[in-house]
Amino acid sequence: MPGVKKLHQESENVSKGEYIFGHLFGAIGILAGTPQMWFCLPLFMNLQDGVKAIWGWSDNAEERQSSHVVQMIEQAFAAARTFGGALLLLDRYFLSIPALQRLEEGNRTGDARLHLVTKAKMNAVAYEAPAPKKSGRGRPPKKGKMLKLAELFQTRANDFQTASVTIYGKEETVSFLCLDLLWGQGLYQKLRFVLVRHGDRLSILVSTDLSLEATEIIVLYGYRFRIECTFREMKQVIGAFGSRFWSASMPKLNRYRRKGETDPLEEVTDEQDRKRIRLTLQAIEGFVMCSVIATGIVQLLALHFSGRTPALFFRYLRTPSKSIVSEATVVAYLRQSLFRLFAQNPHLHVTQIIRSKQKMALPDADSIAS
Repeated sequence: MPGVKKLHQESENVSKGEYIFGHLFGAIGILAGTPQMWFCLPLFMNLQDGVKAIWGWSDNAEERQSSHVVQMIEQAFAAARTFGGALLLLDRYFLSIPALQRLEEGNRTGDARLHLVTKAKMNAVAYEAPAPKKSGRGRPPKKGKMLKLAELFQTRANDFQTASVTIYGKEETVSFLCLDLLWGQGLYQKLRFVLVRHGDRLSILVSTDLSLEATEIIVLYGYRFRIECTFREMKQVIGAFGSRFWSASMPKLNRYRRKGETDPLEEVTDEQDRKRIRLTLQAIEGFVMCSVIATGIVQLLALHFSGRTPALFFRYLRTPSKSIVSEATVVAYLRQSLFRLFAQNPHLHVTQIIRSKQKMALPDADSIAS
């Protein structure tokens, strides 16, 4: 199967393997909904790693040769050009120098403005602003004193403020410390760091937008969980990742290939084999993109018709339902009622197509008599 690679997964569940073999998909979505129910409406999803050798066979190879971190920023700019300025919510993996450099380049040269809200690792370090240059020879300093951010939870505990914010739909009391520091070895870009203590949990949030308040950054990062919910619904409800597209032209996966060893795909020289592998890869991404469209339609149906269609609340739920139903409820309703809705609306193009196919499939009277 094209695009399969060795992936590292972090989990506190010891039953999960530390390394797995699978596809690395990257997705861009937009936060849509109401304060009672938010969805991450997916806009685009593709394979962003493990496919560089395959796309290197085509003439426009540069489009897919960037790292998946940079590809995510580029896709966000494509969405921002349509929807206007945007805040990009990402997990801590994407706080990297290449991502910030691509973000700065896009903001400088493009017509869309994009800012990043993410999370830093607990072992992250940052730098204070450099002291004013003293008279004399030498270059001015680019950075000041180095700070280990995790240590600030103890050394500056008295400077933390307390606030009540909405996290994951609940009103919670958190304590935080907001600092503007330089980050990135050699880059030294000023970022806004928010050190958050929520009970026994400690987090370090980061924003490239220095105008955001600390409480706004905390609330915004809480919305990032909707991305995980969308992946779950796509997997369990829509079946977006249940496809199996294989190609006999694809070399066998070497599970023990070390970093730096030759990719088996480089040994594929026959043009027909390359074409079959590319078509298989396009089938995988095409299937997932159709699932993205289906997920977005289901979410929009839930948002627009939950208050207008009482029949959507037909399922028994152990806990009281919100004013906006879930994707699973909409899918269950459509499975039960879709063809009845087609029959009640004969003017729809889909209904007319189904009727024409039914007429073509009916046998004539002579064939029935014989």
